[in-house]
Amino acid sequence: MDVFERVRAEYVEKVDDKKLLEGAINGMLTSLDPHSSFLDARDFEQMRQQTDGEYGGLGIEVTQENGVVKVISPIDDTPASRAGIKAGDYITQINKEPIFGLSLQDAIAKMKGPPKTSITLTIAREGEDKTRDVVLVREIITLNRVKSEVKAGTVGYIRVSQFNKNVGASTRAAVADLQQKIGDKRVTGYVLDLRRNPGGLLDQAIEVSDVFLERGEIVSQRGRRKDDIQRYYARPGDQTNGKPIIVLVDESSASASEIVAGALQDHRRALVLGQRTFGKGSVQTLIPCPRTQRCA
Repeated sequence: MDVFERVRAEYVEKVDDKKLLEGAINGMLTSLDPHSSFLDARDFEQMRQQTDGEYGGLGIEVTQENGVVKVISPIDDTPASRAGIKAGDYITQINKEPIFGLSLQDAIAKMKGPPKTSITLTIAREGEDKTRDVVLVREIITLNRVKSEVKAGTVGYIRVSQFNKNVGASTRAAVADLQQKIGDKRVTGYVLDLRRNPGGLLDQAIEVSDVFLERGEIVSQRGRRKDDIQRYYARPGDQTNGKPIIVLVDESSASASEIVAGALQDHRRALVLGQRTFGKGSVQTLIPCPRTQRCA
């Protein structure tokens, strides 16, 4: 509060109290880890769009690393993936304006916008000496995507591109559809493709894991107190009837993807193939704050 009062009284320009306080809160939370943050009404709406429905944007999952925006993964069949943006790329400028030091939420807000509007991202890639400018056109990004198809006549292929609302139900529907197309007794196995999947909702990761498991613990969530431990278990009934499963992962498979792959591997239910995954082991919870819009 001493610093707050000093800034109010002596900063070269008059400052807004609300802006100062929100900045202080954001600074406190972002110092904890890259994923903790304060959400005002605008930020909360953006998060709701990402987990619930549709939004105008580029289809890109990002995080912040040392003050720089880093790409976790582009989402399949979006402007970002078609433009060749890759996991590990750094976004240094948006529309030729440097974004170093900008909060992650503000950077994401700049990248979102009305469909059919263009945006220029300046990309730095490891191993390349020069940055590159990539021009993209925003589209309506639909996040509920589970695709399936029959491979080699008897193999069911399921692609899950992100864990948002209703992905568990969509995965169950995909398995049922494959069983109908192939014939349940003729199915030789399933391939669950989680490559370039940046994660999403914890409950949907649990639902997807439950599709392939008969019993057992899927994941446990641990806090700093002993009584904070929560355990989530599979319900009886493996929808795939014990058929062999291969899970495909890569360096962009993160968060909920790692929960599913880990659960199926731990229960010796699937063989996991691919690259070392992203390595995000934390879970965020939305916590309403008294006298504010939302915080998380």
